[in-house]
Amino acid sequence: MATGIIDKEKNIANVVIDGNTRIQTMKDNLFVEKRQISLERALLYTESYQQTEGEATIIRRAKAVAHILEKVKISIREGELLVGNRTVRPRSGIVSPEMDPYWILKEIDTIATRPQDQFEFTEEDKKIYREKLYPYWEGRSMKDFINGQLTTEVKEALKDEVFKLNQTDKGQGHIIMDFPAILSHGVGYYIQFLTNKVEEQPENDFFQAGLIIFKGMRDHFLRYVALAESMAEREADNERKAELKKIAAMCKKLSIEKPESFYEALQLLWMTSIVGQYESNASSLSLGRMDQYLYPFYQASLEAGETPESLYEVLGDFYIKTNDVVLLRSESSAKCFAGFPTGYTVVLGGLNEYGHASVNPLSYIMLDLYHEVLLPQPNLSVRMNELIPRRFLLKTCETIRLGTGIPQLFNDEVCVPAFLSKGVSLDDARDYATVGCVETSIPGRTYGLHDIALFNLLRIMELSMYELRDKLDVTYEELMTNIEEKIDYYVALVAKGSDIVDLGHRNYAPTPFLSVLIQDCLENGKDVTDGGARYNFSGVQGIGEANLSDSLYVIKKMIFENQEMTFAELVTAMESNYTGKYADLQKHVIQDFEKYGNDNDEIDLTAAKVFRHYAKELEKYTNVRGGQFIAGAYTVSAHIPLGEAVGATPDGRKAQEQLADGGLSPMVGRDHLGPTAVLKSVSKLDNYLTVNGSLLNLKFQPNTLKGQQGLNKFADFLMAFTKLKIQHVQFNVQSKATLIDAQKHPEKYTGLLVRVAGYSAFFVDLNKQIQDDIIARVEHEL
Repeated sequence: MATGIIDKEKNIANVVIDGNTRIQTMKDNLFVEKRQISLERALLYTESYQQTEGEATIIRRAKAVAHILEKVKISIREGELLVGNRTVRPRSGIVSPEMDPYWILKEIDTIATRPQDQFEFTEEDKKIYREKLYPYWEGRSMKDFINGQLTTEVKEALKDEVFKLNQTDKGQGHIIMDFPAILSHGVGYYIQFLTNKVEEQPENDFFQAGLIIFKGMRDHFLRYVALAESMAEREADNERKAELKKIAAMCKKLSIEKPESFYEALQLLWMTSIVGQYESNASSLSLGRMDQYLYPFYQASLEAGETPESLYEVLGDFYIKTNDVVLLRSESSAKCFAGFPTGYTVVLGGLNEYGHASVNPLSYIMLDLYHEVLLPQPNLSVRMNELIPRRFLLKTCETIRLGTGIPQLFNDEVCVPAFLSKGVSLDDARDYATVGCVETSIPGRTYGLHDIALFNLLRIMELSMYELRDKLDVTYEELMTNIEEKIDYYVALVAKGSDIVDLGHRNYAPTPFLSVLIQDCLENGKDVTDGGARYNFSGVQGIGEANLSDSLYVIKKMIFENQEMTFAELVTAMESNYTGKYADLQKHVIQDFEKYGNDNDEIDLTAAKVFRHYAKELEKYTNVRGGQFIAGAYTVSAHIPLGEAVGATPDGRKAQEQLADGGLSPMVGRDHLGPTAVLKSVSKLDNYLTVNGSLLNLKFQPNTLKGQQGLNKFADFLMAFTKLKIQHVQFNVQSKATLIDAQKHPEKYTGLLVRVAGYSAFFVDLNKQIQDDIIARVEHEL
């Protein structure tokens, strides 16, 4: 297998030398053209909607998706073995004016030049958007409904920037379809099943909508049959001609029948993903436990005489294609999700239904293949547990050592019991996977709205401090009580706001295709947005634990124990942003007081107490689908915009400076006692409460993982992470010098991948704020 290295002669980071020619050619071809806005889906969707006025929304949605599948331009690109693309042009940004037409119009002239995630928008397409798409969707979008339903209190909370509602401008993703089911049954099974259901229950729009799209999927496969046959007739190269004929025969089979080979299973898996993208145009339609559900197909292909090299190549094609899907976000959203995190998250290893380690040969191959592909997607995750085979653990360490931030690690010893505490069955809990960045979910059984809102705990503390500033006899206990009361007040509002977004998706953006592939929806005859799934959570991320606990420790020690200044004077110092006579105070609070991340019980338990209060308050609320609100603790890249909402704080932050990255990571530069101390701090939080996901970033010097001795030390460190019952950890293994040079000379590092949050991105694609944040993270050694 190829190994990821830096080709210094080409001056491009992460270029594989002597790798698989097809894989490397496909990889290069992805980046030949600049990213461009595509209006094709929007125009076809709108065209269908104009023809279905007055029909039920779920039927209109289904007909729109079927219309897209019938009319969208298709292509088979150079060297491709798997077919299916959202757009003919690679890595295009797709607009969804049916969700929110307003931000697109507002930013239409700045998308190409904005600080983060730029796309070209041709003048011709701008004209079409202004004159055709926007006028139709103005007043008819999901955004209009949500804005019209928000109460005055929720709007005030949003204005106060205590929380931010997500998923208001695009279709809902953050979900894993039941891929084992469609691979087991095939498209024809669902067409027949839904046909029978429509005959039994003709009044049920959900069954009708599902049938419309599955028939559209069948016909979309047949379009590729015709295209591949036509291309084969014109192809001069006999080897490629044979490949195209094989593609045609495979697509004809898969239009109705279930797959039998590894190649066929990957093709159906990818086409299912593409149809889901046409339906939702959403982030994080994740892929679940691929090594588990694909392994029987892999074994069958080997037994049928196919070579490991041919199977490796088609899997490599699949990896490359996941990087073709990039998501267009508004400028504010791109700040929170910088670097195109598409969310093709894949989980390897873990436990089986017997509670045994479920690592298999495909688990190793999927890590080996990543050594060759070295791209942001798929976002590989490895499930850690005390039974993990040492050989697989070392292979995981080798892959992390490449420096791309992939894979990230999840701890079965935390995630399984956490799901059990939420009423998930033992078999389902053992089958958990990840969606998006770090959100945990039960594949094919959960509609979790995992990224519905971000809740800024540090902003809560700031509001409490200013409210109590003039109270002469204020106590530390009173401050804590005020913070908890404010958490309670705003949690009620974030639940209310999240429910309004939830209803927006039910009323304007049901997903019948996806829902057919979520267990219990067929039994219930309901879309996931209508509560059809087995498990119905809403996940709200509590942000700012590190800064909050550091700040409260400074207040407790400096104000109430040491009595160095009054509480009112501290608030005045915050108001001055550490300027004037308070300039030296910033150094004092940073240097002379311990910080979270250094195994200090008093600080760490403060973080645990506040987060526990938040999580327990949140779980009191039931969402509109009858499920529970659950807490998470991760920021993606939102620690920068969320920091912009908070003034100076007692931990030494200046106004509008970033918060601690990740979610449970220490504030940059404050974890000075090494990585084990960081683990010890994080372990003191009740990690069973972060059912929706948490995020811990660590950064290592590359030399510390050098050689077999370095790998063994790292593997032991990961076992300590497992035994300490921490939910998640991920790593950047890049030297500070390399990152600084990449910032100065981006043209030399176009392929350099780094871990941003729960995903990896090209370093040169990130804005300077995020680059600086990654550079500033402490480099640890073992």
